[in-house]
Amino acid sequence: MTRLGFLLDSESCIGCHACTVACKAEHEVPLGVNRTWVKYIETGTFPDVGRHFSVMRCNHCDDAPCISICPTNALFRADNGVVDFDDGNCIGCKGCMNACPYDAIYINPVTNTANKCNFCNHRIEQGLEPSCVVVCPTHAIKVADLDDPTDATTELIARSDTVVRAPEQNTQPKVYYRGADQASLDPLRTAIAPDGMIWADTTAQHPTADLAGDSVVARTVYTTAHQMMWKAKVSSYLVTKAVAAGVMMMAALMVTLGGHYYEQTAVAVMPSVVAWFFLAVTAVLLVGDLKRPERVYYLITRANRRSWLVKGAAVLGAFTVLCGAWLWAGLVESPGAQVLLSVLVVLLGAATAGYTAFLFGQCEGRDLWQSPLVLPTLLAQALVAGGAVYTVADLVMDMPDLVMVYSVMLGGIGACAVLIGAELTVRGTAQAEAAVAAMTQGRYARQFWLGGVVFGLILPAVLVSVALATDSGLVPAAVAGISAVVGMWFYEDSFVRAGQSVPLS
Repeated sequence: MTRLGFLLDSESCIGCHACTVACKAEHEVPLGVNRTWVKYIETGTFPDVGRHFSVMRCNHCDDAPCISICPTNALFRADNGVVDFDDGNCIGCKGCMNACPYDAIYINPVTNTANKCNFCNHRIEQGLEPSCVVVCPTHAIKVADLDDPTDATTELIARSDTVVRAPEQNTQPKVYYRGADQASLDPLRTAIAPDGMIWADTTAQHPTADLAGDSVVARTVYTTAHQMMWKAKVSSYLVTKAVAAGVMMMAALMVTLGGHYYEQTAVAVMPSVVAWFFLAVTAVLLVGDLKRPERVYYLITRANRRSWLVKGAAVLGAFTVLCGAWLWAGLVESPGAQVLLSVLVVLLGAATAGYTAFLFGQCEGRDLWQSPLVLPTLLAQALVAGGAVYTVADLVMDMPDLVMVYSVMLGGIGACAVLIGAELTVRGTAQAEAAVAAMTQGRYARQFWLGGVVFGLILPAVLVSVALATDSGLVPAAVAGISAVVGMWFYEDSFVRAGQSVPLS
């Protein structure tokens, strides 16, 4: 059995970039992206300064999160232990990029598919070494057969003081560093030059560097920039499916507790139509966010059933069908069927709203998203969103007393406030705390506090309380519903973006 890995000897590396150039030439890597690159950091204070080089690339992890999250098996493990990829299977969902704790995967701007270092597996199969190994002038890059204790490089790894990047992620990386400065391997321990250029003149540190648990001991002066890939469409899809799930769950609750008190238009027709609309918007957002949307059917024909992208698609499809069954039960006026379906609506609605927590859990490169509070927050948001639909619909439908809806909505807002507060105050990893700092104090602070907290929590809570306390609460409740959903989007957008804002390489 063969299990290939790399030894990257930073003591020998001279920062010549021959490996980067050879990799680009071998694989026709476009400008602006890299499968392998050299990172420069500087340590010390003039005149006692030093420059250190570290080669960055895919770590070919034994427990590779990118393989688990890939919905179409585009990423797979070859027989020699290498994590390889198949361009022909990739739909460009970008999940692998957030799953990778090493920032090693990029979207090829020519093919719109995910690419990375694949160990030059086509060369390995021909008995050749990877192109970067061949061109390295100081033999700083070495191939190791980690299952062969007599392999020279494996022996060197065993007897040397070697380290791996981000061992706390437990991905079992197979790229070992010898003689590397720890600040080079942990991006939170370095200041970052604003333009990322080698001659940049700056002493400013990364805004999250002081949360790494260690003082900043160096500055990064040359590295490769990597773009944030999940943005407004992902933030919006979190809200649209919360609305779809929430309005159906609220309808099921009204049927269960209110019986025949509510007309079928209010508990069957309206929620089903609204849910279908927002599920359709959710599908458009999800497909639109793919880099290869024409391949979306691969989620069925080439599905990796371990991926929560695949499981989530199945949940959304099943919930869409259930909404139709719910509508039918209401139109034929079958109370027994509605009560029976209510249980399924609540369960599948919760799954629709909450499955993203498990998808985020597969994004092991983003520590903020690993919080166990993500799931209950999504469920509480669904209740708020469901109540919001009813408060707005009440303006035109003149429904009976919605005290129960107001109460559930207010309870959901309170739960969101408690859960978000706990998420921000409970200490986590350095990366998670860095992301929280970006969300609450940094680039995304305004949309979090003004949008997520003021418009999403405080204003709706006040207005719903007014609606509960007065007989003329129709308009305040509707404004509360709109404000809650808008604020929910701002919170989710700050959460999604802040989670990706922390450097990984």
